[in-house]
Amino acid sequence: MHVSTRISAGDGPVASSTLTSAVVHSSGAVCTRLARFDLPPSGGDTVTVRVTGLPPTLYEESLRGRVVSGPDGGDGAVGPRVTDIRVEFGATLRRGDELPRLRLDLEDAEDRQSRLRDRRERLAAEVAEVAALRAEPPTPRRGDPPRWAPVESILALAGFVDSRLAALHRRLRDVEEELARADHESDVLRHRLAEASSAVDTGRAAPTATALVTLATGRTPGSGPAPDDGKDGPGDVLASAGPEEPDVIELEVEYHVPGATWAPVYQLRLDGRSGAGTLVLRACVAQRSGEDWAGVRLGLSTADLLRRADLPDLRSLRIGRRQEAPADLSWREPPAGLADLFTGYDAAVAPRTSGLPLPPPSAHAPSLPAMLGGFGAAADAFAPAAAQPLAPVASAAPMARSRGTMARKALAAVAPGGAPTGWAEAVESADEAGTAGAAPLAPGADLLDYARLTLAGPDAGEERGTLRPASRAAHPVAAEYRRRAATVSALARPAHAVDVRKSAGSFDYRFDTAAPVDVAADGRWHTVPVSEVPVATEFEYVCVPAVDPAVFGTVLVTNTSPHALLAGPVDVMVDGDFVLTAPLPTLAAGQRQSVGVGVAESVRVARRAHMRESTAGLRGGTTVLDHTVEIDVANRLPYPVVVQVRERVPVSTDKDVRIEEHKARPPWAAAERPVDGQEDDYVRGVRSWRVALEPGSTATLSGGYEIRVPAGKAVVGGNRRN
Repeated sequence: MHVSTRISAGDGPVASSTLTSAVVHSSGAVCTRLARFDLPPSGGDTVTVRVTGLPPTLYEESLRGRVVSGPDGGDGAVGPRVTDIRVEFGATLRRGDELPRLRLDLEDAEDRQSRLRDRRERLAAEVAEVAALRAEPPTPRRGDPPRWAPVESILALAGFVDSRLAALHRRLRDVEEELARADHESDVLRHRLAEASSAVDTGRAAPTATALVTLATGRTPGSGPAPDDGKDGPGDVLASAGPEEPDVIELEVEYHVPGATWAPVYQLRLDGRSGAGTLVLRACVAQRSGEDWAGVRLGLSTADLLRRADLPDLRSLRIGRRQEAPADLSWREPPAGLADLFTGYDAAVAPRTSGLPLPPPSAHAPSLPAMLGGFGAAADAFAPAAAQPLAPVASAAPMARSRGTMARKALAAVAPGGAPTGWAEAVESADEAGTAGAAPLAPGADLLDYARLTLAGPDAGEERGTLRPASRAAHPVAAEYRRRAATVSALARPAHAVDVRKSAGSFDYRFDTAAPVDVAADGRWHTVPVSEVPVATEFEYVCVPAVDPAVFGTVLVTNTSPHALLAGPVDVMVDGDFVLTAPLPTLAAGQRQSVGVGVAESVRVARRAHMRESTAGLRGGTTVLDHTVEIDVANRLPYPVVVQVRERVPVSTDKDVRIEEHKARPPWAAAERPVDGQEDDYVRGVRSWRVALEPGSTATLSGGYEIRVPAGKAVVGGNRRN
């Protein structure tokens, strides 16, 4: 619990912090900073340290601190420990020479742009004035003869206007061209400034976030250097050697920031001859948290920071005599005598309020639940008259059994003339509920959040002297920077990338980078290496000549690591050359999945199909459709390959239609499980050959089947000859 007052650091030390590690989740990150400072050798049992360097986007309620290393307390005492931590937002003004060069260039470009616009407006106004020049003769009077027209003067004026307008239009055109270039330059600089790192603040006022950490030093009050007793001793010899060195304390501060996300990407490096491969896990990380991550230990987690992780409270169901609900051990009633806390204050303010009228009870009186259930609720709202001194506050009884009685006594004490209408019945009902053995009123979840409880002062009305949760309203500076950081969630993900929360499923795992990495806070994707994943790879070629004569290269990847691999894009490299980017599904430990690497032009397949129709049986009552398939496979690669050729034998659902397979050369195998692990796309009747071909060799595969159809039936739909 804390009091809603501002804590001053006083003469405590100021420690600069260094970002050491960051754990990126699906949305947001948890950062850790390390601060080192000297603990004064002489001082009290507590000290407040100001830890600087924190980003303005952090969540105040997520701030944590602990002492990593420091001196022992001695004599069995506990060493330094953190007793309180909170954040303080501020701002510092920056001089012109402290601003980044990009911001200064933009300000210069905007000034030039403004000057050119003013110049264009002045030239446009001057062009309008010159174009309005006309030779206007005086108004003739009635009866006067027509005047002589000065043609030479009119032509001279027209020539002057024409030459002047030509010069002004030329100057205006030059200014508009310069203004267009200035607009383009300003737009480019503004775009570069928007894409710059959010850690580089380009404003005149730089926001700051400081952690105020209160440490218990572990010293007993009054401890310090021993007084001089006038006698020489070994302690005096040591003391004369020099001043006592301060103790060095390392403090670790942890906090949660928004504006960070990641997605896994892979690189599969294959040897075209042996098929051996290496899978490298990388991560695309984007963050706009307000600080650059330079040389940090990066962790990548699939956990959700906003998901509740507390265990549910399961209530047991029993058959038998009714029992009272167990009391909530996490809360206790306020102590007796809480009303005496403000007796002196009420006596001091009574003379100043004796002449002021009080509002009617209906407009100022608290509700009965607030009086009976509020911890330390005020009863001075029912003062009978202005001349009477303010009565002390009546506190609620610690047990619900005596709440009704105490409330009735409080009403009698503050309202001798009688309680308001309807309150007596409410008090009696509350008294009956208390005597019936009702359980105490359970506090809400907000009252169990002790870190946010604030003690209300004497001017808080009916809540005076009670603990109430403080407001969770975010600081305006932090709210604005969090809004900017939230734009990271709208970034377009790389091709074939999947959200880690979706691909992780029901498990959470954390991947740590093997070395420190750098990630700028510019809100763009940065690829960082993570580690190598142990996998087993098997290279083979697959072809379905009945559908497509092209031969496709595939790699069977088996996850031999002890943890699962998340779904994401994989860049396939064969003999150092980039082939393509393919999607890799989520692989559990020990699971195998095929990954396509594209068409192999050097492996060719040709298919020839023959069909012969005849009759069999008594009087030709059965139609026989004999199908024969021949497939030629050629390897033009400089190393041996394994080619899997797939065919399909028809499957009949009619018991009268029989299908008989011919003997295949070499023998083919029936698929006993779904092809390529596709459980939803299982195709019946699949037969496959696995042929090993040496460089430059050719093999011929043959197989077939017969379809026997009774005379009273016929094949409908499809091509009976294929």
